[in-house]
Amino acid sequence: MLVVFALILLALVLFATEWLPIDVTAILVMVLLMILEPWTQITPREGISGFASPATITVLAMLILSTGINRTGIVQRLGQKMAAFAGTNRPKQLAATIGITGPVSGFINNTPVVAILVPVIADLAHEGKTSPSKLLMPLSFASMLGGTLTVIGTSTNILASDIAARLGAESPELGLQAFEMFEFTKLGVVVFVVGALYLMTVGVRLLPERVPVEDDLVEEYALQEYLADIVVPANSSLIGQTVGEALGDDELDIDVLQLIRYGERFSEPLARKEIHENDTLRVRTNRGTLERIMNAEGVTFLGGPQSESDLHEDDEEPVLVEVVIPSGSFLVGETLASSTFRQRYDANVLAFRSRGEVVRDRFEDIRIRVGDTLLVQAPPDSLTRLVQNEDFIVAHEFDNVNYRSEKIPFAVAIIAGVVALPALNVLPIVVSALAGVVAMIGTGVLKPNELYKSVEWNVIFLLAGVIPLGTALQQTGAASLIGEAVASTATFLPAIGVLWVFYIATGLLTSVISNNASVVLMIPVAASAAQSIGANAFAFVLAVTFAASTAFMTPVGYQTNLFVYGPGGYTFSDFLRVGAPLQLLLSVVTVLGIAFFWGVRV
Repeated sequence: MLVVFALILLALVLFATEWLPIDVTAILVMVLLMILEPWTQITPREGISGFASPATITVLAMLILSTGINRTGIVQRLGQKMAAFAGTNRPKQLAATIGITGPVSGFINNTPVVAILVPVIADLAHEGKTSPSKLLMPLSFASMLGGTLTVIGTSTNILASDIAARLGAESPELGLQAFEMFEFTKLGVVVFVVGALYLMTVGVRLLPERVPVEDDLVEEYALQEYLADIVVPANSSLIGQTVGEALGDDELDIDVLQLIRYGERFSEPLARKEIHENDTLRVRTNRGTLERIMNAEGVTFLGGPQSESDLHEDDEEPVLVEVVIPSGSFLVGETLASSTFRQRYDANVLAFRSRGEVVRDRFEDIRIRVGDTLLVQAPPDSLTRLVQNEDFIVAHEFDNVNYRSEKIPFAVAIIAGVVALPALNVLPIVVSALAGVVAMIGTGVLKPNELYKSVEWNVIFLLAGVIPLGTALQQTGAASLIGEAVASTATFLPAIGVLWVFYIATGLLTSVISNNASVVLMIPVAASAAQSIGANAFAFVLAVTFAASTAFMTPVGYQTNLFVYGPGGYTFSDFLRVGAPLQLLLSVVTVLGIAFFWGVRV
């Protein structure tokens, strides 16, 4: 038990600090469990069992099905109808955001739903003269609330169902089994409605206006001091050199964004462009570097763009957009320098926002994490490539994206079948989900070569890595020990109070580590505690599942929070201020709902 506790502590530290990517941490823990088999009681077969787990395979299939839905453009269509309905009316904008996102997230994995809707909502805010900060956090929260409606709404629900089935098979007296498709939908509806009402009344008043209503990215990122136009006079030593030779020194931290010659503007590629007399170079750099260049090369400071409109004066000019890095992106773990981002996409990064902090210089060697936001200036053709690449979420909607809209009927029918067959007890969820994948390929909703790109492999490796940790908790008796310790609170708390303690503990844990890791650690403990006090084990498992699926208090508690962190201009405290009251409110609503629908005592 001590060895398992030490491994759990190691996992918690690594998850919270992100010293390693969370999927790498999970695999590390899995390997250590097998290496330390005499103490952990995890054989190699049990150690790799997560890869064959129905939960892992179901999540993999649901990610592919979600991509199929995305390829048809149906979510975008719903978003556009939402925008048309809401117009410039702020309460309508918020209601439409929550009303579309929640129900859709109950049937499609909620992470890609948010990724699709971020640009739709950002544009809705811009068109309606509303700060995106007022809508993007509710978008993320609504997707989490919607994920509680069905088993397939989140990977957390699917994993919790699998753990419950395993515990039920090992200890039949617990009375646990895999969740049915709509087993907790009635509670999910209550949670969704209460959460939506909170966001529409209290939450909207607590939400900040971090991003200016005018949506000027130059002003939002305070770039005025970092953008400059310099003129090359006749006596400058830069004349005759290429841009790359003259200003390509990495130590200078300077990017040449544009070369202007007799009114004609040149963007990428600029490295081999020869500098002539009277050329104007638009550069991104800090004032210290600019002064060095002026003194050394004899260039003249002309001024600089003060707003976004100054950066692109016509349709052919490079466009300025925010680009969010989702999980699974090739950029995660890389730096802008090592990824050769600029060369690949002919795009300049003007600023970098990570965990609420904006960096405007010396960001080429910062390691990129999920949810980081790049402020990118790119010509229209490069921007199209960024929009069509699933390694990025471009926080602005563009019309030139091709969807397979003719396949919408097939996609909707397949998802309906995937949901209906398990609900009617015809097929297990894992079988119906895999059958849905085959159907999507057969009907042309997805192409075979898109299967592997559809899967967020970091999520799959995370699940496969943490599942054996739950097994070790159970087999070494560590879960029972912790469960009995928590169950001791029953001497001064009623069973429903102990249930609430588990909800709060899971919510706090999920705020600093992965939600999937939370259910793996907490469900065996909750089931043991329920058994110790003679309570309904299903009630305790459900409380943990709902708490892990609704992590509102920190931006790192849930992936969708990271997607809106940058475009919303939020700080860490914004999530705490808006999310903590909601988490507390839902802890009471969920626990009372469980007691009402299923009872706490056996």
